[in-house]
Amino acid sequence: MRKILFIDRDGTLILEPPVTFQIDKPEVFLLLPGVMHYLGKIARETDYELVLVSNQDGLGTEKYPWAAFEQIQDIMLRNLAVENIRFSAIHIDNSFEHEKLPTRKPGIGMLTAYLDGSVDLKKSFVIGDRLTDVQLAANLGTGSIFLRNYDDPAPMAEQIDLIAGHWSEIYQFLALPLREVKHQRNTAETAIDISLRLEGNSRYQINTGLHFFDHMLEQLARHGQLDLFIKAKGDLHIDEHHTIEDTGIALGEAFSLALGDKRGIERYGYSLPMDDCLAQVSLDFGGRSWLVWNVEFKREKIGDVPTEMFYHFFKSFSDAARCNLHISSEGENEHHKIEGVFKAFARAIKAAVKRDPQHLVLPSTKGIL
Repeated sequence: MRKILFIDRDGTLILEPPVTFQIDKPEVFLLLPGVMHYLGKIARETDYELVLVSNQDGLGTEKYPWAAFEQIQDIMLRNLAVENIRFSAIHIDNSFEHEKLPTRKPGIGMLTAYLDGSVDLKKSFVIGDRLTDVQLAANLGTGSIFLRNYDDPAPMAEQIDLIAGHWSEIYQFLALPLREVKHQRNTAETAIDISLRLEGNSRYQINTGLHFFDHMLEQLARHGQLDLFIKAKGDLHIDEHHTIEDTGIALGEAFSLALGDKRGIERYGYSLPMDDCLAQVSLDFGGRSWLVWNVEFKREKIGDVPTEMFYHFFKSFSDAARCNLHISSEGENEHHKIEGVFKAFARAIKAAVKRDPQHLVLPSTKGIL
C-alpha cells in the first residue's frame, strides 16, 4: 500500500512574512532552513509519496490573483526539483475561513480520493505548522508531524506524533523506525504493564499505587522526552518492595527491547542538574550491568516510598537494561535530592538513546552491545 506525506506549504516549506503572512511576490519568497536538504533525503531514501495540501485564502480575488500565486508556486517547485523533490498531486483550497467549506483544511473534501483503500493512512502523515494541520491528520486518519512556527502545539499535543523545530528532526523521524515497545512482566507478586516510546513527546500515565514513586517516574517521561505508560499492581498490602523492584526490572527490560541492536545510538549519557541539590548521573547502555550509588538519606521515607528502595529500583533497572549507572546526589532537602537524581537520570537517558542517522554503526569495537 502507498504511504503519503500530506505537506502544508506556507510556514512548512516556505517562510511566512510576519504581519501579512502573504507570500505573493518573489522578493518575499524564502524556503525554510533544511527543506531542500532534508525533504530531498526523504524523497530519495524513503518510500513516501509527497502530496502538497494548502489553504490559500481568497486566491483568485483582486487582492490575491492567480498570477501572483502561480509565480511563487513555480519558483518553489523549480527550487525543490533541484533535489528531486516532486509532488504526485497538489491540492489548493482558495476559500476563506468564514465560508467553512469542506475542502478547506482541516476538512478533507480535497482528499477523498485517498480514502479508497489504496493508501496506508496509519503509516502516512500530515506535516504542517498549524493546529488545523493536526486536525486534518485526525480527520484523515493519518499521523501528525507538527513543525514549530507560530501556533502553540500544546492544546493538541496528545494527537501529535512528532513536534519538530527543524526539518532535520522530521527526516530522522521518518528515516529511522520508531523505537517503541509494549512489555508485560507478571509474577505471583506483581503485574506490570509498560508502554514505552523513545521518540516521544513527554506523554505519560503512571500508576504504581505509590504516589511519590509515580511522581519520580513521571520525571523520566518529562525530562527524557519519552512517552511512558506504566500500570503496576503489586502486593502493597505486604510492603512496597516487590512493586518497586519489579517496576525497575520491567522498565529496564522495556528499554533493552526498545533499543534493539543499538546501532547509531550515542550509548553514553551524562547529566548534572543543579538547584539547591547537586545530582549527577552517568549512564552507559553498553550491555553490562553495574551500579555505583552515592546517595544518602536522613529520612526513612519520602512520601510513601522507603528511601532504601531507590537504590533497589536503580539496581533492578541496571540489571535488566544491562547498563552501567553511576549516581550521586548532595543537598539538604531529601525530596529534592532524589527528584534531582530522577531528572538527571532522564536527561542521561535522553542523551544516550539519541541516534545519528548519518552514522548507523554500533558504538563498540566488540561488534555487539
